[in-house]
Amino acid sequence: MVRKRCQGVWTYAYMLVAALLMCVVAGAAPKKPVPVPFGKNYVPTWAFDHIKYFDGDSHIQLSLDKYTGTGFQSKGSYLFGHFSMRIKMVPGDSAGTVTAFYLASQNSEHDEIDFEFLGNRTGQPYILQTNVFTGGKGDREQRIYLWFDPTKAFHSYSVLWNLHQIVFFVDDIPIRVFKNSKDLGVRFPFTQPMKVYSSLWNADDWATRGGLEKTDWSKAPFVAAYKDFHIDGCQSSVNAKYCATRGKHWWDQKKYRDLDDYQWRRLRWVRRKFTIYNYCMDRKRFPVMPRECKRDRDA
Repeated sequence: MVRKRCQGVWTYAYMLVAALLMCVVAGAAPKKPVPVPFGKNYVPTWAFDHIKYFDGDSHIQLSLDKYTGTGFQSKGSYLFGHFSMRIKMVPGDSAGTVTAFYLASQNSEHDEIDFEFLGNRTGQPYILQTNVFTGGKGDREQRIYLWFDPTKAFHSYSVLWNLHQIVFFVDDIPIRVFKNSKDLGVRFPFTQPMKVYSSLWNADDWATRGGLEKTDWSKAPFVAAYKDFHIDGCQSSVNAKYCATRGKHWWDQKKYRDLDDYQWRRLRWVRRKFTIYNYCMDRKRFPVMPRECKRDRDA
């Protein structure tokens, strides 16, 4: 009888621990993006003839040649939210090209949240550069290699932005976090609505090996493909200072104020295995470590 009672207690304890672990693992996972056509949330911004549409504009392609690149932007401006799209990068010899997905405000002391995919010579890996601008100040570059070939298939690239943190995701794996460190004197983007942008352009003065590798225009046109244009944000006027529906969105709830334990482990895995450059560790540029780095667990 005692043995059966003990077994019952241990079974209950095991189930309780398992349930708690499941909560830890799943507690702050972003909701799955809702795939929608390009035209629902976005409009072209330049070189309209360099954008091609497929399947009722659920899938588009941007092209770059020696005359021009192209790009698009969101119809609305947003103050916080979850923004995602699936992209297949320029294949082959893409040196000198940059495929960008970013959020930016529209004033002189602008805020900006950047994904920039830096092309490379055939057989050499893409580099993903992220950056965060606050009040017009950037210089927070981080660079990683990806753990897959981003030219072979579509992959999801997402930003979760709320009052507490900005998280960059690749296929739901966090690759970077930028915490609200306003109490440390570090500005955080929370008063300036941003539009969402993407573009394909030539940056062979800096993009590949610091500009040593130039774009081979004999390989043009360079083509990047997009689909699943998800936006779940607090839409605001450009001059709005706060989100009128703050606290009512899923990404604004308490469990999204931080990464959970599983996500922190995945982020450490990315940093350990794939990081090429982290401004927090660059003592030539920053003899004193920037104040936000410890809170972001970059040091």
